This record gives sequence, C-alpha cells and structure tokens, in this order.
Amino acid sequence: MLSERLLIIGSGPAGLTAALYAARADLEPVVISGNQLGGQVSITYEVENYPGFPQGTTGPELVELMQKQAERFGARVVIDEVTEVDFRHGSPFAIKTYGEMYEAQAVILCTGASPRRLGVPGEDLLIGKGVSFCATCDGFFFRGKDVVVVGGGDSALEEGLFLTRFADRVRVIHRRDSLRAGETLKRRAGTNSKMNFVWDTVVEEILGNGRVQGVVVRNVKTNATERWPTDGVFIYIGHYPNTDLFRGQLEMDDRGYLIPGPHQMTSVEGVFAAGEVQDPVYRQVATSVGQGAAAGMRAERWLAERS
Repeated sequence: MLSERLLIIGSGPAGLTAALYAARADLEPVVISGNQLGGQVSITYEVENYPGFPQGTTGPELVELMQKQAERFGARVVIDEVTEVDFRHGSPFAIKTYGEMYEAQAVILCTGASPRRLGVPGEDLLIGKGVSFCATCDGFFFRGKDVVVVGGGDSALEEGLFLTRFADRVRVIHRRDSLRAGETLKRRAGTNSKMNFVWDTVVEEILGNGRVQGVVVRNVKTNATERWPTDGVFIYIGHYPNTDLFRGQLEMDDRGYLIPGPHQMTSVEGVFAAGEVQDPVYRQVATSVGQGAAAGMRAERWLAERS
C-alpha cells in the first residue's frame, strides 16, 4: 500500500488545478487520472471562453498545459482508475485502483460528470457505430455525411458547429422551441449554412443494422412521427455526476451531486470536492479551475492544522 498526504481523484481542470496548488505547497499530490485524462474538456475541440486565450484554444492543448504546470511543481499524474474508496473511518482514507492500493491523509474528488443517454431503442446497440457523445472524437468519420445533433445547450451547438467541418448537413433536434445556448453560439449556429434546427421534437428510436441508418422522431406538440435517414446521431442532453463510488459515504443531493460545505469540504472531514461532481449549475472550465484552486488550498491548510 502506498501512503500519500494528498490524493486527487480525477484529472480534469478542477483536478489538475487542485494538483497545481497542492504541489506548490510541497504536498507532492498524486492525481489518479480516471478513464479519460483531462476529463470532458479533453474531448472538446474549441475552448473560446477561458481567460488568457484571446484566440481560443483546444481542449487537449489546455489539458496538456495544465498537466505540465502541475507536474513542474511536483504533482504526479497516474493513469489509472479508482474502483473503491473508504471514507467511513476518517483519515487516513483507503483508496483502491485497478493497479494499486493507497492510503491518503486527505482526498480531493474531481470525478466530474458524464453525458446522459436518450434511453431509446437502438441507442446502446449503435454506440460507436454512428451514435456518439463526442464530435471531437468521431467527427472526422462523418465527412460528407448527414448527421443529427440532439440537444439545445452550449454543448450541442459547440459540437454541432465542429461537425460542420466534416458533415454536409447537421440537423439540431431540440424538444423545445428555443435554444438554451449562449448568444454568441446561437448567432454562429444560426448563420452556418450547414446547420438547421428542428423544434419541439424528440428522438424516439435510432435505426440501423451494424451502423446508424436513421432516426424516428416525434413532434411533442402534434405527436406526429417521422422516419429520417441519417448517418450519425450525436447526443448532448445533459450530464449526471460521477458519484456512484461515494454513495452511502458522502452527502449528496437528490440528483447525486456532492454537497460541499464551506471551502469545498464534503460531509467527511478531509475529503474535498471540486468541479462538476459538485456543480450542477455553472459547469465551466473557469469555475472548475476556481473550485479546484480552493480545494487545493483548503486541503493544504487542513493537513497543516492536523500536523
């Protein structure tokens, strides 16, 4: 078993910022990456609203810079995934990964959130065969194709705009009659000749035999259904927090988000949280970075007071 002063679970902007602040305090934090180094931002093509990048940047580039900065001061990023935690007996805490057992005096949880699924026939069967939750990952494979994007928020428009680099047509299907996205994104999407919008509509089924071939859609006002041919379905209808590991050990709201008290502390002393795992409202890189910084600072002070 490895003994560490501070273990950070999750390697997105919140986790890497917490690691930077903790490393600068000589805590030599260990960051367990999770199943995706960098979290959701690592599969976001364009990041245009993070301060300090007036021309914008890409998600992978931003993650790489954050990781290098944290490692420069002594943080260690371990490519592994946590499978079990024990917060019930207080510090030190036991954390098990696929490859190792850890004992940590303090823990910062930055496990983020995952995309929600539609829950319709054909979705699970065709994931990776035309059904996707990541345009950055899969957009290239739809060059010259027809795709649909399901959703009406920032993610739907950001990823839909990215898909117009490859696809000939991008239809955005939204269950309401107006978008929830920011004004800049709405203007860009509205003036893109490859994008068009289908209002008051939901996807009822995804069709295909080995590959996506179409969708069945329903108008929520008239109940009329149609079958459309399409080559791909990209889904952006929200997220759920990655907190299953912590159920029964930490206080959560009715949606499963962690409920931090003052200074990012969870309901267990010595366990902190930052980023989307405890933030169902803002869900921005900038806010996750701020929360990660606060968690890193408070974990250092908490450890200093105990010693």
